[in-house]
Amino acid sequence: MQQLIEQAWEQRVLLERRDVREAVLAAVDELDRGVLRVAERISDAEGPAGWRVNEWVKKAILLYFQTQGMQTLEAGPMEYYDKIPLKRGLAERGVRVVPPAVARYGSWLAPGAVMMPSYVNIGAYVDSGTMVDTWATVGSCAQVGKNVHLSGGVGIGGVLEPLQAKPVIIEDHCFIGSRCIIVEGVHVCAEAVIGAGTVITASTKIVDVTGEEPRMWSYVPPRAVVIPGSYTKHFPAGDYQVPCALIIGQRKESTDKKTSLNEVLRDFEELKREK
Repeated sequence: MQQLIEQAWEQRVLLERRDVREAVLAAVDELDRGVLRVAERISDAEGPAGWRVNEWVKKAILLYFQTQGMQTLEAGPMEYYDKIPLKRGLAERGVRVVPPAVARYGSWLAPGAVMMPSYVNIGAYVDSGTMVDTWATVGSCAQVGKNVHLSGGVGIGGVLEPLQAKPVIIEDHCFIGSRCIIVEGVHVCAEAVIGAGTVITASTKIVDVTGEEPRMWSYVPPRAVVIPGSYTKHFPAGDYQVPCALIIGQRKESTDKKTSLNEVLRDFEELKREK
């Protein structure tokens, strides 16, 4: 299957062959069933080093778009006009989807996942016990682990091209606060807490301010508690504040994961007052 898809990517005329089209359809079907993933863990290494991106799977998704024609889709009184059908068989899979949530065919929702009125795009992977809360979006190829809470209005970015671009990865047991935006292949390690309104892109500085000297990170480390921040940057027109993400503490093992964010934020406020 991979070999046929790789060949068709280089020679699109091969899409006219039945075996090639069947390989593309089979790849997307395996994505839909959670058998195949755009990115997968390959080791216990922390952060992006422990993951591998399967570029050929992205190619399969893009070729799938080329093989599909536009069609009218109906879901009760709602009508859609698109190339990609909606995900089916939710009850059999043990997935709760609240109207008018939409999950596209080719995405994976594991048993126990919950979608409030929200959106999950093709190629995305949402693992068991995860809540995709109201108006949250999980973009194409994004990987979301077990028991994650994507709060209301969270935007998890998607990526298909360029092929080498990494998808956003949110590991197990993370809490992503309301209206957070996490895009451009940002990697959030297990049990991290991202405070409401935090924006993290590939160019966002992630700064650990818990020590005597700031420490820079290229990803969000495990159990980190992150809030929005800013730093002063010089431009030809003057000095201006630029957004960043501040690591202000860690989840405590003894603290319930649902309340640890509030406790750390309260500790941080008290520390500021003391200074």
